[in-house]
Amino acid sequence: MAVNSRPAHPVILGQNQYGKAENRVVRITRDGATHHIKDLNVSVALSGDMDEVHYSGSNANVLPTDTTKNTVYAFAKEHGIESAEQFGIHLARHFVTSQQPIQRARIRIEEYAWERIEAAGSGSGGANEAAHSFVRKGQETRLTQITYDGGTWEVVSGLKDLVVMNSTDSEFWGYVKDKYTTLPEAHDRILATEVSGRWRFNWTDDEQRMPDWEESYEQTRKHMLRAFAETYSLSLQQTLYRMGARIIDHRYEIDEVRFSLPNKHHFLVDLEPFGLKNDNEVYFAADRPYGLIEATVLRNGCEVRIPEDLTNL
Repeated sequence: MAVNSRPAHPVILGQNQYGKAENRVVRITRDGATHHIKDLNVSVALSGDMDEVHYSGSNANVLPTDTTKNTVYAFAKEHGIESAEQFGIHLARHFVTSQQPIQRARIRIEEYAWERIEAAGSGSGGANEAAHSFVRKGQETRLTQITYDGGTWEVVSGLKDLVVMNSTDSEFWGYVKDKYTTLPEAHDRILATEVSGRWRFNWTDDEQRMPDWEESYEQTRKHMLRAFAETYSLSLQQTLYRMGARIIDHRYEIDEVRFSLPNKHHFLVDLEPFGLKNDNEVYFAADRPYGLIEATVLRNGCEVRIPEDLTNL
């Protein structure tokens, strides 16, 4: 009689996935003496017909995580890294189409940007960019998540750790007050936040025209920052909405934007004990506790698909 390795009692396996996380890969493209850098942190998660490895320990359907790691490095050579999105698409398609038990692949990528170091010009006395010398850009980390099930794509890109500030053109007043309220109303304040944002593309299958991922990221970031700078803000919620709405209005390939914006509070320092007047000049920058403003902005007629909890993206 065959042995049934699955449990007889009413306990069943739920959602599961496995893979190799945080594969750091740096790809140098040599264009003569001029070099180009792509610096990625790639995490692979695979799911599908994996019940038996959990119930009995049989690895018959398991592609080793070491193999997924090796694939990341091999694909960096074979396909290059045109963009984080395109690289993730290559990987997701490979895992789903080359391994029958694997029915879904999720690729998460962080991209770290580098810029060229300015160097003295040869013979001209001027300055130009060094062909192969770089300094790490610290403004933000670019993000993307690619999910593929063999037929449908979902691409959610974004960024984190982008710190922005308006030193004026921000107010906060007219809010609810109760016996615990101590915050004074502000008619001229600093508005600062550390942007964590994700945006979902409406490209979902291979029959559609694929976006230009690099151009899309640069333009989306530009519109987001312009909306932050150009909004006379009466609340961080209002600024968030304007940032998302401007992206939706200007980028046809994006249907949904979600932001998580901590309010990086700047409080006026009381200088009166020293006989000094603080005319909106000297502030204390508080790192915690902080207000946390989060919301999704959608193209009319579209559904919410980006998870509320961005910390797991």
